[in-house]
Amino acid sequence: MGLPQKLRKRPEFLRVASRGRKVATSGLVLQVLKTEEDAPARVGYTVTKKVGNAVVRNRTRRRLRAALAHVAHETELNAVDLVLIGRDSTRGRPFDKLIADLQHALKKGHAL
Repeated sequence: MGLPQKLRKRPEFLRVASRGRKVATSGLVLQVLKTEEDAPARVGYTVTKKVGNAVVRNRTRRRLRAALAHVAHETELNAVDLVLIGRDSTRGRPFDKLIADLQHALKKGHAL
């Protein structure tokens, strides 16, 4: 399976935040909202200015995107909207632990 489609508009992010489940791990925070059965998976990424300057935030976002690509390659994500929120610890976390954090959050959030 390829990468899920993207959440692009603020109301989509807010809908996931208000109605979805929130799972926090050491490396990231995941918000999960189930959607209609035949809808494709969609994902959005958020990294606040608390994490660092633009270069650091973009690097953090790329790490989250790569971790999701790794997990999505192994598992099927359908009928779910995801928002991955980068933390300060996301950029320094070893990649295998970041993937484990994401897999744990997806299971706990009932996205898998």
